[in-house]
Amino acid sequence: MVSTVAFRGTVAAGLWARTIFWTTNVRNGTCRTITTSRSTFHENPLGIPRKPLPQVPGRGPGAGPAPTIPRMQRGLPQKMPIKGVKHIIAVASGKGGVGKSTTSVNLALAIAGMNKRVGLLDADIFGPSIPRLMNLSGEPELTGTEDRLVPLTNFGVKCMSMGFLVGEEAPVVWRGLMVMKALQQLLHQVEWGELDLLVIDMPPGTGDTQLTISQQIPLSGVVIVSTPQDIALIDARKGVNMFKKVNVPILGVVQNMSLHVCPNCNHESHIFGDGGAERTAKEMNLDFLGDVALHSEICQLSDKGQPVVVSRPNSKHTEYYKAIAFKVVAKLWPSDTIQST
Repeated sequence: MVSTVAFRGTVAAGLWARTIFWTTNVRNGTCRTITTSRSTFHENPLGIPRKPLPQVPGRGPGAGPAPTIPRMQRGLPQKMPIKGVKHIIAVASGKGGVGKSTTSVNLALAIAGMNKRVGLLDADIFGPSIPRLMNLSGEPELTGTEDRLVPLTNFGVKCMSMGFLVGEEAPVVWRGLMVMKALQQLLHQVEWGELDLLVIDMPPGTGDTQLTISQQIPLSGVVIVSTPQDIALIDARKGVNMFKKVNVPILGVVQNMSLHVCPNCNHESHIFGDGGAERTAKEMNLDFLGDVALHSEICQLSDKGQPVVVSRPNSKHTEYYKAIAFKVVAKLWPSDTIQST
């Protein structure tokens, strides 16, 4: 297989946008340049090469369009399953900074440890975290037909993220239409293969991304992550109500940073409040999936790209995520007899 190195440059001003995508074949030094202008940029923001259309007499060969989502009679997009994927769940929160991405990664790894084939999609276009958390980098390769991205894999979990397509410090300065098209490509132009479960790490909030994903693919459910703090729970409630409005099942609530464990003396203190997310789940008639404590080891290992579930499999921190994973699997596969490992 020929390895590639890619660079993407974008100049954008409102709707007038132009992107240049350079791909260099490392083996023989050849260079392929794909340039898209205003008329096509919004249709293919990730710059994925398209299947050539049959040659038309007098017009020459063309390029196939990006996948389109069929629409129902009233104008809403029809939900399209992702080929080869049995279940899709989203991990969401109303507010940023509550540990949603760390929860997504460790939940995916814990479920993968239960003999499930798991993929992880980073839906945060502007602030992707999965590449760092999963210790992955590099441009995804393309399938033989050069129209689908091949996920990167680590710890037995397939991953796809905008962070693989741009530099770690490069900002993505796009308007809503570009973001929605990019999401559409990440959902339907990735070669996931056969998966039992795809976990989608959602960005914070209740905006375009959440609406697009909930309307375009059949979600088996959503896991809501919040800290016990009242200010976080206000937005968590908004997230729950948004998914209820679009008829997406809520699998339950995870209370992250439920208490702080001192790394020196193991003293426990509820620095963000005590049990707020659990009470909120009960008030909203939702299942409470479990607590995850705030501990420096979880943070340090995450920053190093060594998720606690795989780097400390016998630790107390891993048990938090395994307990949550067991409840999620029980909801998705009620007849499953897998025992928590």
